Amino acid sequence: MDFNMLVDAVSQNSTFLEQTLSSTIKKDDYTARLFDIYKQVLKEGIAQTVFLGLNRSDYMFQCSADGSKALKQIEINTISASFGGLASRTPAVHRHVLNVLKKTKEAAKILSNNPSKGLALGIAKAWELYGSANAVVLLIAQEKERNIFDQRAIENELLDRNIHVIRRRFEDVSERGSLDQNRKLFMDGQEVAVVYFRDGYIPSQYNPQNWEARLLLERSCAAKCPDIATQLAGTKKVQQELSRVGLLEVLLPGQPEAVARLRATFAGLYSLDMGEEGDQAIAEALAAPNHFVLKPQREGGGNNLYGEEMVQALEQLKDSEERASYILMEKIEPEPFGNCLLRPGSPARVVQCISELGIFGVYVRQGTTLVMNEHVGHLLRTKAIEHADGGVAAGVAVLDNPYPV
Repeated sequence: MDFNMLVDAVSQNSTFLEQTLSSTIKKDDYTARLFDIYKQVLKEGIAQTVFLGLNRSDYMFQCSADGSKALKQIEINTISASFGGLASRTPAVHRHVLNVLKKTKEAAKILSNNPSKGLALGIAKAWELYGSANAVVLLIAQEKERNIFDQRAIENELLDRNIHVIRRRFEDVSERGSLDQNRKLFMDGQEVAVVYFRDGYIPSQYNPQNWEARLLLERSCAAKCPDIATQLAGTKKVQQELSRVGLLEVLLPGQPEAVARLRATFAGLYSLDMGEEGDQAIAEALAAPNHFVLKPQREGGGNNLYGEEMVQALEQLKDSEERASYILMEKIEPEPFGNCLLRPGSPARVVQCISELGIFGVYVRQGTTLVMNEHVGHLLRTKAIEHADGGVAAGVAVLDNPYPV
């Protein structure tokens, strides 16, 4: 819930976003295009009054040399935070397996988890506050969506509340979407209360037509999940800047306990902007490459660079202003454990693994009033230690459940 408040605070602070991303947008075209839309919407005036965040903050346990462990944040996902639907199904799978093996006591210890219900409650609250009983939720989807069943779980939860969801592509919005004189959004003649993005989080998902569609959506008074400011709040550069001494206190004034909880989860984060600070970070990473990760301003997994690949990239970038489009992060080192990963085409065998824990958060703000701020479930993904990067969609990790001991 602390990260919900922080993301919301960042999204409302145009000065912070502009200062933080000023170097990045000079060299990262994708972030620059998002920022151009943000500035255009600000200039015209933000039409929406209801703001919806469906976030997932991802963590690993950092294992220190003295044996102590601390939960450290990898990143926060503010757009298309996935697997809430499928994570709602995995407890039943593991309970079933354990019951078949007559391990009923162990089966009973599997934690209940239903993120899809909580995520749908957030969308439903935004829909309700929009105030039009006949309006629909517009889910922006890819044409060939591999993760459709994850999305359908949330759609079905909404349908149970008599809230209808229509699935459309950016291209459909460009061709058949429109705004009326009050900047209400209509899609195929239906008024839209909430826009839920499950597309639009990486550069390859945009062409000129799609950028036009994104601008149209952002200009509307529909609640966007996320609006463009919240997507920018989830960039790696913002994550890095938030770790600077004193910044959390500025963004969350009068909340020292929340600030302390947030700061305790931060791993080392380092700017690569041109100058002495960036030069020092690069020198440290080149001297100890196994202790760092190089991160571009990208979502979706599979983008980070480690080890020798990171070294080669830093050698190429160190004298170029392009390095400002990356950040460096301390590499989190969880303790491996034995587990059996079930994947198609692979024999079931025990291998050394690590896990990543995601916490789903939902918030809804009406004007300046936060009307919902909740933790709604978790996601555990487990992969073999041989894979440095990549997740479930890449075929590397599998969905898992925490087992309390």
